[in-house]
Amino acid sequence: MATAQEIAAQQFSTVVAAHRRQIFRFLLASTRDEDLAETLTQECFLKAHRHWAGFRGDSSVLTWLMRIAINLQKDHWRSRRMQFWRQTRMNTVDLDEASEWLPSGQSSAEQRMLARERVGQVWKAVERLSERQRTIFLLRFVEERELSEIARATGLNEGTVKAHLSRALAKVRAEVGGTR
Repeated sequence: MATAQEIAAQQFSTVVAAHRRQIFRFLLASTRDEDLAETLTQECFLKAHRHWAGFRGDSSVLTWLMRIAINLQKDHWRSRRMQFWRQTRMNTVDLDEASEWLPSGQSSAEQRMLARERVGQVWKAVERLSERQRTIFLLRFVEERELSEIARATGLNEGTVKAHLSRALAKVRAEVGGTR
């Protein structure tokens, strides 16, 4: 017969398997540094594991994990702000790789090149957003989270999330040229 500790370990293992990719993807999009995203993802799950017994279920497990990831991300940026920005410029996502995220259809080489340039412009604009706007933008458009989920994950009310998202979109559109 399995002990309570073994059962909890199995439950947590299932949680990691179900959500690790989403947490990593969010942190990678936030930091643009694969090694840092991996480190923060591991820290997120270590912290979650330490507090697993105290998880009350007031939110979904993913929302709880995303909140931990956001807090780790904020802590990292606070403590290593200048080093973070230097590393971000050196370790950005390859534009060819990013262009694979775009639907290809029957696009020409020129259209694919223009799309890669556009993706690069968007990422640069996102880098210049405030920390809170960048987090909300990435949760909405990279992680495809609903506004209510973002509000729970960030600890903000939904109206505040909408305001930050609106400002972030306006800034990104202004930098990219206002077209979609």
